[in-house]
Amino acid sequence: MYETLKYEVKEGIAYITVSRPEALNALNSKVIEELYEAFAAFDADADAMVAILTGDGRSFVAGADIAEMANFNTLEAREFAKRGHRTMNFIENVSKPVIAAVNGFALGGGCELSMACDIRIASAKAKFGQPEVGLGLIPGFGGTQRLARLVGKGMAKYLIYTAEVIGAEEAGRIGLVEKVVEPDELMPTCEALAKTIMSKAPIAVGVAKHCINNGYDMDMKSASELEVNSFGISFASEDLKEGTSAFLEKRAAEFKNK
Repeated sequence: MYETLKYEVKEGIAYITVSRPEALNALNSKVIEELYEAFAAFDADADAMVAILTGDGRSFVAGADIAEMANFNTLEAREFAKRGHRTMNFIENVSKPVIAAVNGFALGGGCELSMACDIRIASAKAKFGQPEVGLGLIPGFGGTQRLARLVGKGMAKYLIYTAEVIGAEEAGRIGLVEKVVEPDELMPTCEALAKTIMSKAPIAVGVAKHCINNGYDMDMKSASELEVNSFGISFASEDLKEGTSAFLEKRAAEFKNK
């Protein structure tokens, strides 16, 4: 189905794996296109509730494909960046949660891809960085924007200006990842997290994601209005009735995504 990805749904979890191990899973135009298609499939699949995104082999995604980019002119570079932004923005705003299982190198476009996900869990062997200025360019798939929002402007400038590559523990310390685990614990940890999320009301999780993503850059008054309206909308679901009834009856809720 895909040339550069593996896509599989098991027990409600969509496993999306970038698979160009010979190129350390570097993002070329084909990978960017297929990532968009895979996440569109995930978004539309009623049987898939949470996605886990990872890389094949020893790399998550080692960056954009320099061999493809090296001879771009200005217009070609802009178009490449636009395609990358389209995919990253789609992943960020897909209606269901996305977990990045960062198993190795997450550099350049790979770091940007991880930042488009909702939650990042990293192997202790993972490496993160935005090394673009060392090549005479800048991050082009959202790195100058998402990195600052995750770790603050000063740390984002430090990492981008110096092109420093940092380990998983440092990434956790500065807030670039939510959790660091031993390599053999990475997928089990992500799967357990996905199952925990799946045990909650899917509509409520999706509405919460919408509020967080869209309210983040609003002024507080507008963001508060967004939350108030979304809070009200959540009361129209059958899951709300089930969740409140289960709480009052002291039993486990059985949500139906309705």
